Amino acid sequence: MEKSLHELRERLLRSGVAPRHVRRYVAELDDHLADLRAEGEGAGLSRAEADSAALVRLGGIDELSAAMAERTRFRSWCSKAPWAAFGLAPVIFLSGNYLVACLILWTGWNIFLPGVRSPFIPVSGLAMPYFAVGKTIFFCAPVVIGWGIGFIAARQRLRAFWPLIGLLLVSLVGGMARVHAVPPSHAAAAGHVSMSLALGDFVLGITNGLLHAFVILLFTAVPYLLWQGTRLRWTHQGANSLR
Repeated sequence: MEKSLHELRERLLRSGVAPRHVRRYVAELDDHLADLRAEGEGAGLSRAEADSAALVRLGGIDELSAAMAERTRFRSWCSKAPWAAFGLAPVIFLSGNYLVACLILWTGWNIFLPGVRSPFIPVSGLAMPYFAVGKTIFFCAPVVIGWGIGFIAARQRLRAFWPLIGLLLVSLVGGMARVHAVPPSHAAAAGHVSMSLALGDFVLGITNGLLHAFVILLFTAVPYLLWQGTRLRWTHQGANSLR
């Protein structure tokens, strides 16, 4: 019985049903199976016979999965609009993190370094942890968002195409992101902080922007691909055990 519900769960996830709906549906079926099994045992059947009879009365996996998969309202947005979930949304989230990092840099510049022409200088005291928060957000955001892409894709048993597109986009934006600090025009004015995308200087025949993007992709795509390989192996072993 547990193997049948596990196979049903996997099939629903692969068909694009949102995990929250899968959990609720499988839990309801599990409760119903328990009631049917109790009825069978009350009628004098053995445990194995009661399990088999309960599964027959409930219906086959094909029918049970089709009942959910055919309803589009139960499908996740990652399945209905993968271009938005893995292409647009990660870039928007990354841009939001970069905005926060730039805001921290700009406010720290005005609070701790008034009159200084650039915030990119050694600091001490409270300025150190303040600027460190902004640096952490700037450098870690692409990796964390990439891990989020992999987690969502793995959780929903999605095909690798769109998650890898999202990881590539995040890696490229993260690798090419550059922060610029424009000094104030006069002593009473405040400096400006902006961002741009640039490939950077060449290092070993490759721009440092692309090298940085490759490092981000390595830290984000490799864990996801390893999980994909492990899941496929488990799925293959599970299919063999059900035969």
